Amino acid sequence: MQFLMRYRDLVLPLGIIGCLVVILVPLPPALMDLLLAGNITIGVIVLLTTVYVSTPLEFSIFPSLLLATTLARLVLNVATTRLILTGADGRGMGAAGGVIQSFGEFVAGDRIEVGLIIFVIIVLIQFIVITKGATRISEVAARFALDGMPGKQMAIDADLNAGLIDEKQAQERREEVAGQADFYGAMDGASKFVRGDAVAGIVITIINVIGGLYIGVMQAGMTITEAGALFTKLTIGDGLVSQVPALLISLAAGLLVTRSAKKASLPTQFMQQLFGNPKALFVAGGFLMLMIVTNLPAVPMATLGLGCIGLAVVMNRQTALRGVEEADQVEAQRVAAAVPPEKRVEDFLTIDPMEISIGLGLLSLADPARGGDLMQRITGVRNAIAADIGVILPKVRVRDEMTLDQFDYEIRIQGNPIGHATILPDRLLAIDSGQTTGVIDGEPTRDPTFGEPAVWIDPMRREQAAIYGYTTVEPGAVLATHLQELARRHADELLSRDATKHLIDELKEASPTVVDELIPSVMKISDVQQVLHLLLREDVPIRQLGIIMETLGDFAPRTKDPTWLCEYVRHRLARTISSRYRDDQNRLHVMAFDPAMEDRIAAGLEHNDRGLFVRMSPAAIDSTCEKIQEGVKKLIAAGHTPLVLVSPRIRPGLRQITATALPRLKVLSYNEVTQDTKIESHGVISDQ
Repeated sequence: MQFLMRYRDLVLPLGIIGCLVVILVPLPPALMDLLLAGNITIGVIVLLTTVYVSTPLEFSIFPSLLLATTLARLVLNVATTRLILTGADGRGMGAAGGVIQSFGEFVAGDRIEVGLIIFVIIVLIQFIVITKGATRISEVAARFALDGMPGKQMAIDADLNAGLIDEKQAQERREEVAGQADFYGAMDGASKFVRGDAVAGIVITIINVIGGLYIGVMQAGMTITEAGALFTKLTIGDGLVSQVPALLISLAAGLLVTRSAKKASLPTQFMQQLFGNPKALFVAGGFLMLMIVTNLPAVPMATLGLGCIGLAVVMNRQTALRGVEEADQVEAQRVAAAVPPEKRVEDFLTIDPMEISIGLGLLSLADPARGGDLMQRITGVRNAIAADIGVILPKVRVRDEMTLDQFDYEIRIQGNPIGHATILPDRLLAIDSGQTTGVIDGEPTRDPTFGEPAVWIDPMRREQAAIYGYTTVEPGAVLATHLQELARRHADELLSRDATKHLIDELKEASPTVVDELIPSVMKISDVQQVLHLLLREDVPIRQLGIIMETLGDFAPRTKDPTWLCEYVRHRLARTISSRYRDDQNRLHVMAFDPAMEDRIAAGLEHNDRGLFVRMSPAAIDSTCEKIQEGVKKLIAAGHTPLVLVSPRIRPGLRQITATALPRLKVLSYNEVTQDTKIESHGVISDQ
């Protein structure tokens, strides 16, 4: 085996060359016996391999193997024909070897017509029944595999976006879909070789008989009877030796293309599905017992009938025992769940970083047994947050809360509520996009994530809602979207010291120099954490941690002020920041600031060793926020992000001024806009 594995690259080329040698060079009968026995062995191995594979793709080489075995059989037919026609007059039945002699004498015996009939029956079974059916199934499977590829790809993308699978699993599924299309397409073509092989077998048999009669009578001096008996027996043996492995290969092809998509071996599926229903066995047993009163033999009918009934009784008892065991397990789980686990006093000091408390009416959303997919959606949220802003969310704990209304949920960070809403688990949320063309019946509400008008509707009205222009969302997706938005808004609170160290350690594996020159000689992890908090607080991704650390390494020796370090980092991340807010035409829609207003705000800011402070009166702050809010209404009305563009000197201070009154406002400086970004101003905000 090690020898074959070492030189496996030479097996196929040597096999092809061997086929040419067999065609061109006469072989001794002993070597022909070995080749014919090997041909039968390969047929048996292929058939058994087909039976025991779990899916057709596990035997994806089958179409190529089908062509190779067909070529091998035709080559052997040529070689045996040469031996029969050139050596039968001298060596008799042993002219083509012992294998053909045994097949011819065992099947035909002294009656040639019996051998001919058996040979014809085998050829008809292979050509008309198995091969024709397998060919048709291959054609249909290939067409459906190709037609279904777009839908399967979309389903994979949907599962990936929902967080049900990761990128690696999605890639594996895509490869499986492509492999199925390639396999069934190849089988569609390869099945034609099988039909051609069957036709060739019939033609070769006729040629052997006619040629044998001619050679025996005209050259060997035999009578027609002697020549017919000798050459017909040898031809029948030759035909059976080639058609038996051909029948095995055809049967393997039929079994392979008729397999279901379920991943299980054929014997396992056969036993589970054919003998898995006791009722069918009871009826079959009763039918066989009724056959006793007819003229059919009573002993086999009674034996099979009693066997079916006995097997059905045993299966019923096993099913009942399994039901009792499952009921006992469910009861034990219910009792265990009813007994509250004993907690240590120290357990009450532990607070989950992030948790979702749900009312009792929403338990089905988190129960996979009832079709709930909340846990998978939470995994999708964690993946989406990590991919978008570079923060790894802590594990989100989901627990029931009896103090909540049955359809309410509450999202908490460090035990403090940050979001609360009501969802109906048996309805769909139809969100008004602002461009709806009709009104749909349901319970009016608001989207808990963005506060848009919405309606809880019956799932049967999904198509009607889509026609009217509503966006329909499942209850689990509503909660997951709310969780994702809140996690994004509070990402700075979720980035703990340990999480920061974990991110830095991950970066160190890829860029050790960047980390080593900064930590701990220039900055501590806590200092880096402060800068990351400031970035996340303004929705700036920290995925490019390497650039962030390089920038800190450049400017931290000059200042340790996290505010100005954050501004330096934002300048380096200008391309990332610009791309988050500009449209598909590279246009950044902004509101500009009047220079006089910028001067007034700059005069109200004080920056010292302790940080940045706003020295403006509450009335001035309120007035500034009102003017900004009035100005960005133009952007919001046009469907753009509320964004103001100011000079770098007041950007951090203006953000601090508007953080409470205008939390969704984005404040950018000119340093954060790349050269390829086109600035489109929708107006100027001023004190006038």
